Order: sequence, then structure tokens, then C-alpha cells
Amino acid sequence: MRYAVIRGKDARYDGQFFTAVRTTGIYCRPSCPARTPARANVTFFPSAAAAQRAGYRSCRRCFPDDTPGSPRWRVGEDVASRAMRLIEDGVVDREGVAGLARRLGYTERHVSRVLTDQLGAGPLALAVAHRLQHARTLLETTPMPVADVAFAAGFGSVRQFNDAARTSWDLTPSQVRGRASARGTALAGGAGGAAGEIRLRLRHREPADVPRALAFLGARAIAGVEAWDGEEYARTMLLPHGGATVRLRAGAGHVAASLSLADVRDLGAAVARCRRLLDLDADPIAIDATLGESAAMAALAAAAPGLRVPGAVDGFEIAVRAIVGQQVSVAGARRTLGTMVERWGGVSVPHGPREAGSEVLSVPNRVFPGAEALADVDPGVGLMPRSRWSAVSAVARAVLDGSLDLSPGADRAHTRAALLDLPGIGPWTADYIAMRALGDPDALPFTDLILQRASGLDARGLAHAAESWRPWRAYGAIHLWTASAEGRLPGSTRATPAARVA
Repeated sequence: MRYAVIRGKDARYDGQFFTAVRTTGIYCRPSCPARTPARANVTFFPSAAAAQRAGYRSCRRCFPDDTPGSPRWRVGEDVASRAMRLIEDGVVDREGVAGLARRLGYTERHVSRVLTDQLGAGPLALAVAHRLQHARTLLETTPMPVADVAFAAGFGSVRQFNDAARTSWDLTPSQVRGRASARGTALAGGAGGAAGEIRLRLRHREPADVPRALAFLGARAIAGVEAWDGEEYARTMLLPHGGATVRLRAGAGHVAASLSLADVRDLGAAVARCRRLLDLDADPIAIDATLGESAAMAALAAAAPGLRVPGAVDGFEIAVRAIVGQQVSVAGARRTLGTMVERWGGVSVPHGPREAGSEVLSVPNRVFPGAEALADVDPGVGLMPRSRWSAVSAVARAVLDGSLDLSPGADRAHTRAALLDLPGIGPWTADYIAMRALGDPDALPFTDLILQRASGLDARGLAHAAESWRPWRAYGAIHLWTASAEGRLPGSTRATPAARVA
């Protein structure tokens, strides 16, 4: 099957496996435009790191290390999937393999064995592959000195960076930058972007309904933290080494991202969080095919192919949003959250200057309050019922003491159970958090009144009907929410205010 895929140059499989050619020593993505090699000369690898470990260098025509991530890591709940989500977020770069193993709850040896068995490379080799991807981005889109690029990408020394670059690319970092200049790739500060910005393209699989995902986020934008002008969405993030702002806009086959970072070492984490925010590593063909088999969902899936489930840049933020949004309108939740940001939000974060004379989106400059800021807020401050303040404080304290994991590598079943043990957290809130904060593609808040109204079923009936949507029930939910808001359900014209619940 995989050979048929590379013969057909099928881009849907980019990132799901890699093709290495023994006669050339090169590995490619499945959609590489080069002539298809003979079957006898081809070896397939599950990851770019595995191909590099076997001695192959990346193709200079298709850049296989610049592909969407495998959808397997989003769906899977096994150790390898959880580990890959954490590696993509930069945990190995910041905490080492020991930190990765500690977060997963296993020994370093066990984690290394599992990843080597399933991906053909250990955690450090997989992390190096990600460092190289981010280093290439910095070389091609910024004028940073090579030494600064090395440390920003996570390498311990310039020599280590040079050795990894030669092994993977068969080029030195300076040669990569020279080739980018020859191709006309813009450097920061030139025609392609403002000084201090890193502009890049976040690839995804087609079809991808990115505009609807951005609109979903824009409709829920919190003043000071987010902004939306109908086409471009901007928000702040608090990353491991400092603050950041990001602006996102839908492009052809990609999302155009402009990043301003307080510390460029956070590039990898910023990219990973933007990808999760817009669900860019999803497998739309598999999702739409499964939903299309349901008589109730077929028309909705056909009307909005490639619809994504908006995620999160911070799990705690989504948990607070879910609690604040219990049984209130989106507008009401936005007002409350905006006031929370004013009172307890973090300091302003950097952003690059905008081009003079152009009509631009106002750039937010506050960060959402963290668990430390909300752990002990007096419920008597108002804004919302005391029970919801108690729930917010309980979640914050659980995050701080480590009993609640809302990170990308969390054990989803364990986290959901931990959420339900907290006061003020019911099934709807737990499922909404799992859906958006943990990226669980099978989470379904079946007690949601809008989902019940849109499906014409009660909670029990919806849960039963949605069994045929597995493992993509979250996508069924977003289709129903979207169709309800747009008035596309049978017999509807436009969603009522009550139907636009957070």
C-alpha cells in the first residue's frame, strides 16, 4: 500500500511515514515530486528520526522534515503517542529524557525501548529531528547568527548543531541559509516580515477548514489576550522561557504564522502549541469518512469537509474557560474572562512592530492568568457564582500540586477522572476540557443542550448514536455546534442566543 501511495504522490500521507532510497541515500515524504524509485530500492520508516538514524539525509526537493505531524500522536493513548506529544512540545530539550520519562510515569529505559520499537529511534534522536526542523526555520526566516540559531533550536553547542546538520541535510547551516537566499526566502526585517518577527508556514493535510477554526476562536476571543478581525487571529502565550504573541491567518495548504518571542528558544514550543490550537495534524480523510457513514452526520461532514476541533495553547486556560462558560452565553463568558484578565492576568508580552500605513489587527499584550494567580481568589469578589470560583480554585490547586495533569502528554482517562473528583466539575466540563485542552478526538460532551437540540436526541440517545462516530466523536460535536451556529440544521434559520453557549 505504501508504495502505491508514493507512486500516486499522495500528500495526505505526508508525515505518516517516510520513504528512503538505498541507491541515493535520501529519504522523502510520500508526495515528493521526484521520479518514483524502483520498489526494490525503497525502505519505509515510521519517522524522520528513524531514517536519519539509518544514515539517510533529507531530500532537498520535498523537505520531508517539514511535514504535518502524524495524526497517530493525536489519537493514540499509548506511551509512544503521549511521548511524541511531549517531545513536540520541547520537553526533552528542557528537561532531558529523564524529564520525559518522569512525566510519563515510566523508566527511561522503558520509554526508550517503546519509542525505538514503534518509531525506529529513541527520544533523544526524535528530539534532535525536531531541533533540526526548528533550526531550518530560523536559518531560512531570520538573520540570526548560526551560533544563536544552534542554541535557540536546543543544541548544546555549535559543533553539535553542525554535526547534526551535515548528517541530516548533507549541508552546513551556512549552506542552508545560502540556498534559502538563492530561492528568495525572506529574512526577518526584510520584505517578508517586521524586525523581531519570525514568519513561517504551518503545513496541514487537505481538506482543512482553517477559516472556521479561526472564526470559532475569534468568536470567543478574550480582550487583552486575543484579537480577531474576521481574517486574522492573534493571541498571547506564556511559554517556558517567556511570553510571546502569534498572529495566524489561513493560507493555501498552510497557516501563515507570525511569531514574536521574548526568548527564541521557545520557537519549538510556540509552533507545537499553534498546531494544537488549530488541530493541524488531524487526518481529515479518515475523520470525514467515518462521520460520513452516519446518516445523521453525512450531510454535515459533506458541508464542511476538513472541519477541525480548536484546541489550546494552555490546558489550564481551557479548564477555566469551561468552568466560566457553564450555562452562560459566549458573550457573558467573554466579559467575565476579560475582567479576570484585567485583575489577575500576567504582564505584557512582546510583539513585533506592524508595517506603517497598513490597516492591521490590534495586537493583544496580556497573558491569561495562571494557576498561581487563581488558586486562592476569594469567591466573594463576584463576577460569577461562588461555586464556580471554588471550582476554578480547586483546578488551580490541583495543577500546582501535580494531582491534575493538563499537559499534551497527559493520560486522558486519568485526567478526566481527576477532574470529576473536583468540586464543580461535571461530565460536560470534563469532556469539554478533554476535547480542547487534551486534544482528545473522541471526547463528547453529550450532556450539552445544544448538541442534544441539534441532534434531536437526549443525552442517552446522543451517546448511543455517537458510538458509530468513534474514534472521532469530538469532530461530530464540532460539526453539530457549527451547523447550529450557522443555521444549517434542518428546519433552522439562525442560531438563537441560547444556542451560542460556551
